[in-house]
Amino acid sequence: MTKLTKRMRIIRERIHSAQLYDINQALILIKELATARFLESIDVAVNLGIDARRSDQNIRGYVILPHGTGRFVRVAVFANGDNAVAAKSSGAEIIGMEDLAEKIKKGELNFDVVIASPDSMHIVSQVGQILGPRGLMPNPKIGTVTPNVGEAVKNAKIGQISYRNDKNGIIHLTIGKVSFSAEQLIDNLESFLVSIKKSKPPQAKGIFIKKISLSSTMGASFTINPTGFKSCII
Repeated sequence: MTKLTKRMRIIRERIHSAQLYDINQALILIKELATARFLESIDVAVNLGIDARRSDQNIRGYVILPHGTGRFVRVAVFANGDNAVAAKSSGAEIIGMEDLAEKIKKGELNFDVVIASPDSMHIVSQVGQILGPRGLMPNPKIGTVTPNVGEAVKNAKIGQISYRNDKNGIIHLTIGKVSFSAEQLIDNLESFLVSIKKSKPPQAKGIFIKKISLSSTMGASFTINPTGFKSCII
């Protein structure tokens, strides 16, 4: 039998799997138990009342977290002319057209977000099979195909993040770092939940936001009492 580490024993003693935690109580425990040798992220998993097998009930969208995620975001932009100038002035690290597509084909993927102007999509489509499986393919539904690439770059830099449900109807998102204040994390979480609620498909019936779980990168998961969030009211 595997011997439990001291850290795991402490976690088991402090957590009750069947308990619903107040958000502030959960964040205190998550921060106390985040003892990894790196700055851990705070992650949320939201279980939705959807049938993920049905395409008309799948959720995809984006949200600008008011306090960002705490991570540096490298942005690549497919654009030329004035759009390329706007992208550069807004802080994009990589800008190009055919030359950028060639770099991607060679495996140069040193970026976190890809933004494209509409007139560049015929070039972007050449690398769709590379970007798509990595969740990097620009899409107008998540604000990454837009004529205003400068604004899109700024949004990506300040905390815009895209999301979609998995095959089990769960959406996972990083809402910050353990170094964030409780107020910052709660603001980010509330913004995320509001965005999800606005994306509720009309075909989804009953309780939409069924369960909210919070954890740090290496920590245990806490189930959050949803009654403290206006966005969780049916």
